Amino acid sequence: MRAILMGLMVAVMLGISGCGYNAIQSQDEQVKASWSEVLNQYQRRADLVPNLVNTVKGYASQEKEVFTRVTEARARVGSVQATPELLSDPQAFAKFEAAQAQLSTSLSKLLVVSENYPQLKSDANFRDLQAQLEGTENRIAVARNRYIKAVQEYNITVRSFPANLTASVFGYKEKPNFSVSNEAEISRPPRVNFGTAPTPASGATN
Repeated sequence: MRAILMGLMVAVMLGISGCGYNAIQSQDEQVKASWSEVLNQYQRRADLVPNLVNTVKGYASQEKEVFTRVTEARARVGSVQATPELLSDPQAFAKFEAAQAQLSTSLSKLLVVSENYPQLKSDANFRDLQAQLEGTENRIAVARNRYIKAVQEYNITVRSFPANLTASVFGYKEKPNFSVSNEAEISRPPRVNFGTAPTPASGATN
């Protein structure tokens, strides 16, 4: 009887391995780990926004529209609940991606505005914040790429036979992913050229 039970256990283990269950579990965990890193880097960027905006305000207080857009974009990012369920909800994921992309665009415009204020560009605090932001954007790009690859591998597995049968039985579905087509544009770090100082905008601090 013991030998029979052992044989059944071995058969079950081989069956589970052969049906792709273990691969699905491993890749699902990799997706979750990659997603956590994406969230960490996005949070790092969001934490930089208040100090960056306040620093720019000190030299360019009249750029109210730009400040408003950045602040609103950051608030919109914070309003999207990045729960584990988001990874299985294409609409919620698209909303999250759109909010982050809007914040990227707003921050880029904020840094472009800073080009009109030579004294701001020479401010040590601003230069440090700008460097931190650029470094964070680079980390975001790396984290996003890792997540994209992890989801691609997972999605291929849950669509492939016989793992797709196992995925169906256990409720594993394809996960939404970042838009690979515009990945290069979204993840491009905001840059400011500190080389040539343009003519100060009207109202700039002298």
